[in-house]
Amino acid sequence: MKKAKLLLLALLSAAMVFGCGKEAESTKPEGESAAESVIIETGNMVTSYLTGKQVDEAIGRQRPLAVMFNNIEAGCPQTGISRADVVYECPVEGRITRLMGIIEDWHDLEKIGSVRSCRDYYVSFALEFDAIYVHFGQATPYVGDMLNSDLVDNISGAVAGIDRPATNAFYRTDDRKAPHNVYASAEGIMEDIQKFEYSLTYDDAFYGKFKFAKDGEDLDYSAYPDATLIYPGGKERDKANGFSKVGAYFEYNEKDGKYYRYQYGGEHIDDMTGEQLAYDNVIFQYCYGEVRDSEDYLAFECFGSEKSNKSIVFTEGKMIEGTWWRDGDNSAPAKYLDENGDRILLNQGKTWICVIWLDYEDDVVIE
Repeated sequence: MKKAKLLLLALLSAAMVFGCGKEAESTKPEGESAAESVIIETGNMVTSYLTGKQVDEAIGRQRPLAVMFNNIEAGCPQTGISRADVVYECPVEGRITRLMGIIEDWHDLEKIGSVRSCRDYYVSFALEFDAIYVHFGQATPYVGDMLNSDLVDNISGAVAGIDRPATNAFYRTDDRKAPHNVYASAEGIMEDIQKFEYSLTYDDAFYGKFKFAKDGEDLDYSAYPDATLIYPGGKERDKANGFSKVGAYFEYNEKDGKYYRYQYGGEHIDDMTGEQLAYDNVIFQYCYGEVRDSEDYLAFECFGSEKSNKSIVFTEGKMIEGTWWRDGDNSAPAKYLDENGDRILLNQGKTWICVIWLDYEDDVVIE
């Protein structure tokens, strides 16, 4: 089932995911075709949309999963999150953060999670990757209509308010208390994908979100400021900002060129591997946000505007300040631009994106 994407803007607006107020003439980067912008065929290998690396065609051509990962301390460590090539971290109600992992190579995963509920801004971000969206529960008043439409191919675990509940993807464990014990398996997800007749391959118009350095291309960001310790919510723990509540920060390791993730007073690890999470790129994407109701449900602007389009890209221990912008077509991914308006080249590899609520931008610490 392919998505009728042109109708999505109306639904997103109704759901309080703010529009950009400006239609772009084209959803593709200027001068680039879908093939030119990302995919370079080399026999049975293709360039990954998510990492810029060469991967097997069977992996690189299939749609990724966008999985909602629990990030409450009682639900940590997560299982399978190290397989996510891109991770989004955004505040939710209670001023904690929740994670969404975009996973390209997922078919062998037996345990993914724990899986938590949907928020509409995460759905909007997932659409930037043409991903199959996996969640257990949702804030129904704000996202129910979207999930029940054909606009997003979703695997929904909790049946309340869902017209097409997934019956195979999820299971509970006895090692944690509910709601922190819901997990998904790749086998079950595939059964539900087949039941709902979702396509496993990318939409023909999809061209990828990031612009990566080519194989053998050395990025020269030596003129930019150093940034080896980055705190999306500051150094002070347990403040109102969700990033501060989890104590989130990244430390750059010059030896391997990766940013290592910390939270809750220690290394952020994957329970599946026991290893610390590490990323080649970290992005701070500043967004205007609002509190919707007395339940503290939030809304974030997912397209950018004159008041909300600052970004900082961290790569190779440097920081490149610029802007982000997402075209009016909701199937188009956001682009990260430098001070000259050119797309910022990322190092090949994994990327972590922190959505920084503008109300808390002064809490950010970069050293």
